[in-house]
Amino acid sequence: MEAQRLLPPSESDVELARTASSRIIPLLREHKSHTVHLTFAEGYESVVLPTASLAIIRKMLEAMAAGHGVIVFPLHAELTTMEAADILNVSRPYLIGLLEKKRIPFRLVGRHRRIRMEDLVEYKERIDREREAILDQMVAEAEELGLYD
Repeated sequence: MEAQRLLPPSESDVELARTASSRIIPLLREHKSHTVHLTFAEGYESVVLPTASLAIIRKMLEAMAAGHGVIVFPLHAELTTMEAADILNVSRPYLIGLLEKKRIPFRLVGRHRRIRMEDLVEYKERIDREREAILDQMVAEAEELGLYD
């Protein structure tokens, strides 16, 4: 499976996404089952979806409701350096520096670097945890100094 890209939505799609996500969020809280039955219209069969897919659909709708495009990658996908940089919201040269410092694993295909989505997600989660720990430490120090209530 390759990446699925949804360009920035039209204004009517933004409104539909807002409505749909506002209806899905309460349903997610209300129902803790492992499947969801989706019915397209009267007379059509319903389709059973895993609950996890509904959470992904909800996040996609929230992004669309905010007017953002969406890209969905399978975890096993291999990304170009430009795709990986876009996902991390960094420049391509900065990403290449991370690769050369061995912060993110990659492989060469000819002269081109390829990064597994799984490795990119792991890196992002790791730096997010590190940032949160630093912020927690800063808050604790500020509290000790009486600068933070």
